[in-house]
Amino acid sequence: MKQVSDIGVIGIAVMGENLILNMESKGFHVSAYNRTVDKVENFVKGRAKGKNIYGAMSLEDFVSSLKSPRKVMLMVKAGQPVDDFIELLIPHLDQGDIIIDGGNSHFPDTDRRTKYVESKGLYFIGTGVSGGEEGALLGPSIMPGGSKAAWPAVKPIFQGIAAKVDGGVPCCDWVGENGAGHFVKMVHNGIEYGDMQLINEVYQIMKDVLGMSADEMHEVFKEWNEGELDSYLIEITQDILAFKDEDGIPMVDKILDTAGQKGTGKWTGTVALELGIPLTLITESVFSRCLSALKNERVKASKILSGPKISFAGDKKAFINDLRDALYAAKVISYAQGYQMMRAAAAEYGWNLNYGSIALMWRGGCIIRSRFLGNIKEAFDKNPDLANLLLDPFFAEKIQKAQAGWRNVIATAVTNGIPVPCLSAGLTYFDGYRTERLPANLLQAQRDYFGAHTYERVDKPRGDFFHTNWTGRGGSTSSTTYDV
Repeated sequence: MKQVSDIGVIGIAVMGENLILNMESKGFHVSAYNRTVDKVENFVKGRAKGKNIYGAMSLEDFVSSLKSPRKVMLMVKAGQPVDDFIELLIPHLDQGDIIIDGGNSHFPDTDRRTKYVESKGLYFIGTGVSGGEEGALLGPSIMPGGSKAAWPAVKPIFQGIAAKVDGGVPCCDWVGENGAGHFVKMVHNGIEYGDMQLINEVYQIMKDVLGMSADEMHEVFKEWNEGELDSYLIEITQDILAFKDEDGIPMVDKILDTAGQKGTGKWTGTVALELGIPLTLITESVFSRCLSALKNERVKASKILSGPKISFAGDKKAFINDLRDALYAAKVISYAQGYQMMRAAAAEYGWNLNYGSIALMWRGGCIIRSRFLGNIKEAFDKNPDLANLLLDPFFAEKIQKAQAGWRNVIATAVTNGIPVPCLSAGLTYFDGYRTERLPANLLQAQRDYFGAHTYERVDKPRGDFFHTNWTGRGGSTSSTTYDV
């Protein structure tokens, strides 16, 4: 058939369907294909009817409908289905054609696929897409990486359909080589896990310690969303708290307290361990979901294990302000840890990441979009080599002002037996990061005592390692030195 489409999308599920409609609404001709051709027919006769969208009934038909260089975007389940479609597509594509993976793939898979597809004379882009169903339709945040030579061909489309901020700047730019795009999306999702858990901890304190109703909490979150906590997740939380079931009872109270997850948060924590980055808050948010899944065990434990009786005799309004400060400060920690991890990954994998640009990409369209991402962009624009967001004057001042309320919230939660794993992990990280001398000197002595693992001395140059015969029964032979 005649080549008519600017891009083709394989996979007509929620995200794929809405991206196709988004692309068409921005003036692009799009071809759509799905292994289950009934979905194609239903789409063409339904939401795509009368639009510049071509429904292909076979893979051959789909590929032949695309203008050169062909751009094929896979919106299929991460893992083996992506590899399967790559193999199916390669025989039908010509040199210089582009395969795009828009799913939540793990970045090592994107590394591998980029090398493989390039070896076939083609280009590969692994791109994170964030924003959910609404973002896909109206403008998502898009984080592309992979074959840089392919970027000029897809740039007009990606930046055309992306969310816009600051007078029309698209929330999409080239991230970096190989798996860099999917890595940044993974970190985004990790921060998303942390943000959600922090909000949930504040919600539980409001509900169980302050005895607030869903309507009262709705009003607080609504007020917060008009200030420095302005963000998508605060906005949807205010909406959720106001939503009533048919009987007038808040819907949130009827939802079972077991959280699901798709794995991207777990990947973030695992990679942080591999890179040696203290991603404490985000990792705790993953464990919190795991603990929530132990519903039956928790029900049994609640009848055997007891905690303190909940009581609050303070100034409720002042404490709500403390909750706001605690939430803001802990969110800053979550982003600081995420950016620390991206910096470590850039050094490890040889990526040239633009941290201010990443903040801009997250400023609109995505799940973690928030007002203070603009402040993060400013911080990295002023100092591209900024080691930690906490060292930026703006955020250092914000943390200092929020610190008293943050500590009061955690103390109140602990005194009342309310779990606050992420609020407290954030504060513990802050206190550790600002402490000049941590007790790791004793830890190194312990390691040297039982395993002759050596240590450095404060009165000797860094890089010189020593071993002590602590018991008098050991020899002078030492083990390998430790990784700093």
